[in-house]
Amino acid sequence: MTDELRGLLRESTEAHLPDRARMLARVERGMARPSTAGRLRDRQRAGALTWPKTVLATLATAGTLTVSALVVVAVVHTPDPPRNPPAATPSAVGRATSPTEGSRTEDGPLWADGSVDPHSNAYWAQSNVTLKTRTPLTALVVELRIALTDGVKDTGSWRTLPAADFDLSAREEGGFLVYRWTLKPGRIVPSGEHVFAGQYDHAAGGRDAKDDTYRIDAAGAAESGAAVWGGFA
Repeated sequence: MTDELRGLLRESTEAHLPDRARMLARVERGMARPSTAGRLRDRQRAGALTWPKTVLATLATAGTLTVSALVVVAVVHTPDPPRNPPAATPSAVGRATSPTEGSRTEDGPLWADGSVDPHSNAYWAQSNVTLKTRTPLTALVVELRIALTDGVKDTGSWRTLPAADFDLSAREEGGFLVYRWTLKPGRIVPSGEHVFAGQYDHAAGGRDAKDDTYRIDAAGAAESGAAVWGGFA
């Protein structure tokens, strides 16, 4: 075999030998890439680690919402007001008995009576509240309530005691024309008989006073409060 032939054979053999450097690079890339099974196991482990965190975060959020709801309910909900709150009574007297509970014309030193004045007529009337007290009074409230029947309208009022000793109000309240005389602080009502009167127009004809009422609350310097009330004949 000539030298030329040997050279040709060597060249042909080398052309069919694998590129060793390229093969090593492919193997290294394959080893660096995780297998499908490995990737699956990694995802399963990640899911196993993430699940408790997700549950805890959900529970924490639910707990926060529950506490917030309880706080909102506690703040918004307030006790319902009483359906029929008691009527306020003058602080100077301190009694709380309703005049609609029947009649009580005597209590302690007090006696009272209600009547329609005989001078009333077919278009106008006067209702009198007569008070008798056996002791001087340092606190006194007289209330006259005229039911608002047809045409009832305030036309005035008077009392036998000095006008300067009392604060007077006359206004419509809850279906009544209400006159209220309140003794001013430092004034005294002497023992004896006193009259308080309210005057008003009404519809033509006779007027029924069955729903009219009066109430008197009083107290003396050395006595506890007393109250009398009733209606009109």
